[in-house]
Amino acid sequence: MKILAIDSSGLVASVALLEDDNVVAEYSVNFKKTHSQTLVPMLDEIKKMVGLDLSTVDAIAVAKGPGSFTGLRIGSATAKGLGLALEKPLIPVGTVDALSYNAWDYPGLVCPIMDARREQVYTGIYRFDKGAWEVIKEQCAISVADLLEILNEMEGPVLFLGDGCPVYAEQIREGIRIPCEFAPPHMSRQRAASLGVLAMELYRRGISESADEHRPEYLRKSQAEREKQSREASDAKE
Repeated sequence: MKILAIDSSGLVASVALLEDDNVVAEYSVNFKKTHSQTLVPMLDEIKKMVGLDLSTVDAIAVAKGPGSFTGLRIGSATAKGLGLALEKPLIPVGTVDALSYNAWDYPGLVCPIMDARREQVYTGIYRFDKGAWEVIKEQCAISVADLLEILNEMEGPVLFLGDGCPVYAEQIREGIRIPCEFAPPHMSRQRAASLGVLAMELYRRGISESADEHRPEYLRKSQAEREKQSREASDAKE
């Protein structure tokens, strides 16, 4: 099975090619460029480096969300375009779910946190039980305070990872009552290889969709939508 994986849901843009049990290539960039500038050139570079014929890919995995609204749209548009052109299925993978795969086999709770702003994070809670991936709390948008309340009722230790760590590390250290630690840099950001490994498992379970069917899952309204609702509510009161 050959999977092309794309993740542009956060600060990192990442593309990977996986074949069976092998990560053939992975290209990730965490720099001050928009994903629209980096994603397609990264894909093109992988094609050239490994001599990839895109028609030989079985499916295209893409981060479905949550995450950056613009980043998700760019990733989805890229995956949809490839899926339509190549007539290949898409495998939608939860962004936070894929992040948890960075910490495969960690002996405790795994809690990815992505900064969703407005004092919230995109998060989920996971465990690897004898090599089996277990979702304890599905990915969601929640305040850090509420997340800590949930974790404090569980047995640690807990590993935090994701771009929310540097933003909320101090608040977490002050509020957590179970043992915790923070993942090192190479584990703490989106990786298309991790997304691709999870996508292969989902594909084996029969989880896929057509390029036409694919839609990002934002989990909450965009800032523009929230501001519009606020204006409409204010106008209604006048």
